[in-house]
Amino acid sequence: MDLIHVRMVSPARLTDAVVTVLVADPRVVNVVVQPGIARKPDGDALSCDVLTGGANDVLRALRELRLDEVGSIVIEPVDMSIVGHALTARAERPGLLSRAPVWEEVEARIRAQGRYAPSFYLYLVVAGLIGAVGIVTNSQILIVAAMVVGPEYGAIVSVALGIDRRSKQRVRDGLTALTAGFALAIAVTFLFGLVIRGFDLQSRAFELNVRPVSHLISTPDFFSVAVATLAGIVGVVSLSEARTSALLGVFISVTTIPAAAALSVSAAFGSWTEARGAIIQLLINVTVLIVVGALTLRGQRAVWRRVGRREARPADG
Repeated sequence: MDLIHVRMVSPARLTDAVVTVLVADPRVVNVVVQPGIARKPDGDALSCDVLTGGANDVLRALRELRLDEVGSIVIEPVDMSIVGHALTARAERPGLLSRAPVWEEVEARIRAQGRYAPSFYLYLVVAGLIGAVGIVTNSQILIVAAMVVGPEYGAIVSVALGIDRRSKQRVRDGLTALTAGFALAIAVTFLFGLVIRGFDLQSRAFELNVRPVSHLISTPDFFSVAVATLAGIVGVVSLSEARTSALLGVFISVTTIPAAAALSVSAAFGSWTEARGAIIQLLINVTVLIVVGALTLRGQRAVWRRVGRREARPADG
């Protein structure tokens, strides 16, 4: 049975209303109230367990009471539970709503990826360098490795969340990090490309203009948009369902870091046509991932709201 544990701190004046919300919902159990023991913020300490299918409704009701503003709400996963007959009977017929994402958890995962420590830029640079080696040696394995190392999808989906939530600050921070990060990665990889060219370290095939990897990356077309669109959908859904295997597939399906590396290497070797194609590829993929990510977030919420309303009708009747 899927449960979440919710810990709250409530001002004394609001506690009765919070308890009323919790007790009235049959998907909430183990409600505990400890008056006056909480500090920072000061107030009453409350806790409860909620069936995952009802978590969004319960959290929405708590936010409507402004508990998240005047107190605090903390959500924790429950790994194992032994529950009474009443809750078990309800969980035996959970319907589709039991599979609904807990949006507070989803957004917390996305927000965590939208923090741009120095390591974010280091990973981008290292991924660009790995991609450059893959291009000059025509190694598809290294291109995949560069995709996995690159951290840019976290910033992309953070921008998508900012668009969905109309948070200008989140959008601005994400776009700034992406712009600065890719610019740094391209600059460092360009210098690396000049070193490769200066010491004649490129593969013989690359020198003879046999560049299947670079050509594929630097040739944007309909399939580039199609793959980025599908990856954008899968990426957000996998974040919603915490499916890391599917998210890894997104990392290795869209040529963002490889396009930046191809731009740098092509510029270092004076291949300006390929450089132009690579920058177009990069801009297309980042833009499509952001737009599709924002639309998918909004679409998922709409779908699950509709499922919730539909499953609530029989109970109301």
